[in-house]
Amino acid sequence: MGTLASPKQSYIVCLCFKRRFKAAVAEAPDEIKSHFNHHSSEQNGIMTVDNLYKFLIEIQGDEDTNATKDDAQSVIDNLNSFFIKNLNPFHHHRQKGLNFEAFFRYLFSDLNPPISPKVHHDMRAPLSHYFLYTGHNSYLTGNQLSSDCSDGPIIKALKGGVRVIELDLWPNSDKDDVDVLHGRTLTTPVKLIKCLRAIKEHAFSASPYPVIVTLEDHLTPHLQNKVAKMVTETFGETLFYPESGSLEEFPSPEELKNRIILSTKPPKEYLKAKNSQGKEKSSDDYKWGKEDSDLEDKQKIQGDSDSSSSDSDSDDGENRKFQSEVSEYKRLIGIQAKKRKGKLLETLKVDSNQVGRISLSEQKLEKAASSHGSELVRFTQKNLLRIYPKGTRFNSSNYDPLVGWTHGAQMVAFNMQGYGKKLWWMQGMFRSNGGCGYMKKPDILMKSDSDNRVFDPEASLPVKKILKVKVYMGDGWRFDFSPTYFDSYSPPDFYTRIGIAGVPADSVMKKTRILEDNWVPVWDEEFKFPLTVPELALLRIEVHEYDISEKDDFGGQTCLPVSELKLGIRAVPLFDRKGNKLKSVKLLMRFDLYDET
Repeated sequence: MGTLASPKQSYIVCLCFKRRFKAAVAEAPDEIKSHFNHHSSEQNGIMTVDNLYKFLIEIQGDEDTNATKDDAQSVIDNLNSFFIKNLNPFHHHRQKGLNFEAFFRYLFSDLNPPISPKVHHDMRAPLSHYFLYTGHNSYLTGNQLSSDCSDGPIIKALKGGVRVIELDLWPNSDKDDVDVLHGRTLTTPVKLIKCLRAIKEHAFSASPYPVIVTLEDHLTPHLQNKVAKMVTETFGETLFYPESGSLEEFPSPEELKNRIILSTKPPKEYLKAKNSQGKEKSSDDYKWGKEDSDLEDKQKIQGDSDSSSSDSDSDDGENRKFQSEVSEYKRLIGIQAKKRKGKLLETLKVDSNQVGRISLSEQKLEKAASSHGSELVRFTQKNLLRIYPKGTRFNSSNYDPLVGWTHGAQMVAFNMQGYGKKLWWMQGMFRSNGGCGYMKKPDILMKSDSDNRVFDPEASLPVKKILKVKVYMGDGWRFDFSPTYFDSYSPPDFYTRIGIAGVPADSVMKKTRILEDNWVPVWDEEFKFPLTVPELALLRIEVHEYDISEKDDFGGQTCLPVSELKLGIRAVPLFDRKGNKLKSVKLLMRFDLYDET
């Protein structure tokens, strides 16, 4: 246990903090000062509970969230506690309101977030009505060719709110147990049981809503039976599966709270000619990076017709044995993955009596989107569509998730161990709805018009909303970075890039001016973004430090769903390249969203 700081040490720490904070207060934009003056008492310059409540309603737009005077009192109480602890530890008197310093602290604090930290979507609709935070090859620690397989990335993903975990199942070298690995690569395997136990332990550490485990199954019926036993023993009553073997409609996330669901293709229930005699598929049958939905387009599996089965008594006996082994495995599949039925358009036909899931690679999605966009949207109103990265993404990079989202795809599978701006978009999307891993799809993707037409992602649409964004200032880099991190001999030269990721008509990036030699930059600049589909737009924010001789340094980023933005003046926390929240760095911004007139 560390020693407690002496009163003198505490005083010095608080004094340094106070000086640094006052430096930020001194830079407060005139508009912020004007709001305080307008909503505080002329006599003593204090914003009372009633004043703050009025500010929350008039400027912050919190009337829509049913803000009360109790909420205003809670803000004042929290700030009193903060100031007593950090800025005035030896004088424990509480203020009945906020002076300007306290008001500014509130605006720049976690008490004033840009999106709601609570689950607020209706969670009682079928699963197909939601976007799900989905991982791809969830067991890989790095690249797709030679990295280690581990339960570590699975645990990290679950703690980060991911709700769909993918496991590739293969026989071990002795053919008597099940490994998880990326087949036909140099990735080192991890035991399936270790992954299952990690899922069981951490499934609901970040969210109570259901975890779906998608399985890419390359096992014999004997090992499928072994998987069934492992799953049953590990998950127990947490495992959900329909008693009837199929579903006419998916249950809701609310109904499936704290449940784990398996999703894969039902196994064959009859012997495959020759394969049943112990012949394995050749290495060409399962090339690395290929998923089952790819392989179906290129091969016909022996034994798909009844005529391939032997009429001998011995074969019938072996067939019954295999049927017995796979029946329990099949019974545990909660969401059945459908086989492709010839042309994609045939597969996308909605079965009114049964729901299921299909998978498409990112390339096949793009091709399908160009010719069957509306059919994809209609299919995903009832069924699940999973999109996965193309096999040539050796370095675990990712693709544009908006192609999938705009066509209703619920499971846009990403390499969570990867990197890059597309992953920032994915992380930003699922910070919404309290970070629970489920985001309700907008009505435009779920409804049909009077002529039974659904949303057409390729249609040219008029502007529906205008998003107005003001970037006041930023602070926190001086706390989180060393004095020489950005420049060796002078303070940093920050600028902000801000824009929209959405449908092509809405996508754009703009930037502020560069402010030289300033740890607390005040840009005070405003931008307008016309949006044709605001329901699917992400606000992109990046801060960079200008370097005349080298590549600009990175100062933080975030992405926020426009549909989730809390209007008014908000403190926007920034994240590092990997998506980890920076301890102190925030931007002070204002958001307004109004109809196009």
